[in-house]
Amino acid sequence: MEITGKIIHKLEPMSGTSKAGNAWKKQEYVLETQESFPKKVHFDFFGDRADQYPLNIGDVVTLSFDIESREYNGRWFTGIHGWKAEKAGAETPVQMAGAPATSTMAPPAPDFGQSTEETDDLPF
Repeated sequence: MEITGKIIHKLEPMSGTSKAGNAWKKQEYVLETQESFPKKVHFDFFGDRADQYPLNIGDVVTLSFDIESREYNGRWFTGIHGWKAEKAGAETPVQMAGAPATSTMAPPAPDFGQSTEETDDLPF
């Protein structure tokens, strides 16, 4: 799934060691959508992705994420786990020096031999 919005909070990074002795790291953020009725979305990057996607407050990003729910002691908890973040404007291709520019203008409309004279031969 994807969502686009502006980073409004960057929480303190968390790290620790699992029961198995493996080190882990997590970075949490809050994103606000840019809709008529903005929504706030809390998400995290876990493990290597916490360093791979450093985001700052004010960045406008498109977040790719998974939603996962889990049960703990009879209660259910839902988390949004990011797996990719693209900053706005990062998708636009860069024009190489000396390369011809491509035109985005539409071609002119074809001429079907219509006369410029006013005629009153309407069928209605």
